[in-house]
Amino acid sequence: MAEGYLTTHVLDTARGVPAAGLRIALYRVSGENHRKIAEMETNADGRTDAPILPRERFECGTYELVFFAGDYLRANGQGGEEPLFLDQIPIRFGISEAASHYHVPLLLSPFGYGTYRGS
Repeated sequence: MAEGYLTTHVLDTARGVPAAGLRIALYRVSGENHRKIAEMETNADGRTDAPILPRERFECGTYELVFFAGDYLRANGQGGEEPLFLDQIPIRFGISEAASHYHVPLLLSPFGYGTYRGS
């Protein structure tokens, strides 16, 4: 069994708070194929209650997190005019170390976002 796992969290940088209630989907990517393997929502701290890819399902490969930012922004009065500038934010990344913790956070505002490999 792999020892690694994947976590994420979302910070609303426009409001200076964790992004609670934001839906996130995780896909395994193989060529042009995407297979959804998890879907969660952020808690009051902007994190998922459990790893989005726990140890027992963790394996090396290419993945994509899709953050449903538009739903969150609309619900928090930051939507603006339709269509929104940011709606679904996909972040594709690779996992190459089976024993590592991968942390892929999202820093979100209505007109921009950032990510990095955290710890």
